[in-house]
Amino acid sequence: MAGNRPEQAVLTADNDPTQTASTRRVIEGMVDGLNDHRIDDIGEYFSGSFRWLGNFGCGTKNGLSEFQDNWQRPFQAAFSDKICTDEARLFDGQWAAAFGSQQAIHSGEFMGIAATGKQVEIRYMDFWKVVDGKIVDNWVMVDFPYVLAQLGHDVFNGQGWEGYDRGERPAPRPEGDLKA
Repeated sequence: MAGNRPEQAVLTADNDPTQTASTRRVIEGMVDGLNDHRIDDIGEYFSGSFRWLGNFGCGTKNGLSEFQDNWQRPFQAAFSDKICTDEARLFDGQWAAAFGSQQAIHSGEFMGIAATGKQVEIRYMDFWKVVDGKIVDNWVMVDFPYVLAQLGHDVFNGQGWEGYDRGERPAPRPEGDLKA
């Protein structure tokens, strides 16, 4: 990259590696609580100023009450019999990350789609920061377009890049790209 480079990894610059075991305990306890469908008594894992920063469609929640009322409750209303499996977890100091999927039944309204009774896979990634034994931030990516596709709604209207992968249409190339 020519010219000025943006500063990288600002949020992890002050990471304290001695906190790895503590971070792991907090995250594993919180994940167990979410898998037990706890809502009202999950606060022991979160700081008072907790932020949940989701991708578009998920929203941003400021504080535990918004997380409970605007994420946990609507999610549990839309999807029942949820079984969550983290495929991988990483812990380093005050930071933790995971990715995996949830299997659930679409048993309530979701994004304007009435309950279908279909089993769906909900893929996700989470990144957490833990300070003084409490989660202060949680960056989240939930693959809602994939969930919607399983319910018969293609948010990309057939223009998703999976069409390139399946050979349905050629992938565009940047101007001057010699690869044919």
